[in-house]
Amino acid sequence: MIVVATEDFEVYHDVVSALRERDLAFTTLTPDEELPKTASVVVTGPDDDVVTEHPVVEAEPDAPREAIEAVLVHLRGGEGRTVVGIDPGEMPGIAVLSGEVVVATFQVPPEEVAAVVSRETADAPDPLVRIGDGARLIGARIIDDIEDVPVELVDETGTTPYLGTGTRGLGDVLAAVNIARMEGERVERREITPTEGELQRIRERSREQSETNRAIGATLARRVAAGELTIDEALAEHRQRE
Repeated sequence: MIVVATEDFEVYHDVVSALRERDLAFTTLTPDEELPKTASVVVTGPDDDVVTEHPVVEAEPDAPREAIEAVLVHLRGGEGRTVVGIDPGEMPGIAVLSGEVVVATFQVPPEEVAAVVSRETADAPDPLVRIGDGARLIGARIIDDIEDVPVELVDETGTTPYLGTGTRGLGDVLAAVNIARMEGERVERREITPTEGELQRIRERSREQSETNRAIGATLARRVAAGELTIDEALAEHRQRE
């Protein structure tokens, strides 16, 4: 049982709301009340004084998610290494694991992945990123963007599970969870020579994003593939050349 024991109204409100959003069973007490025998972990505010042998999670105001993630780690097996799994693609799936516990998931554009990794590993003592080897060009750019966290490249074959009815859109995130749990090869960067097919897909995407329905040329497409330009930047340069 999760026990919320705080006199800080802001902490109380935010933590209770977060627990309800996740359908987690909990009870609330004042810090001086006796804890129930079923208590497993206690959530307090930074100024609360709770004496207990149970694990205590100190929640900061405006940061309930971090507190709930810490609570889940205690409930499901204790502390573990923070591993971030990434399934690269047009909208990469990201899964953050603490040991075997999935504590957070995201799906963001490729250019935002590094910021998510930085934020989610900021306080971790020995974090690790594992990224799938698919979507080669996007994956290579993500690896280049990630700083100060070691990266492993994982064979992502078979990591995307079958999705039943009502689970559309979850595939990339679930694949990221599986990737996080697989050992890979440590890499600093990934050198990619784009295929003609990959360059053509970049040009097709540029046509879709162009206001004039025009695609960039092969030279600009190669610079996009290398991460030197975004498609928007390549389109701007293309217009300047006309």
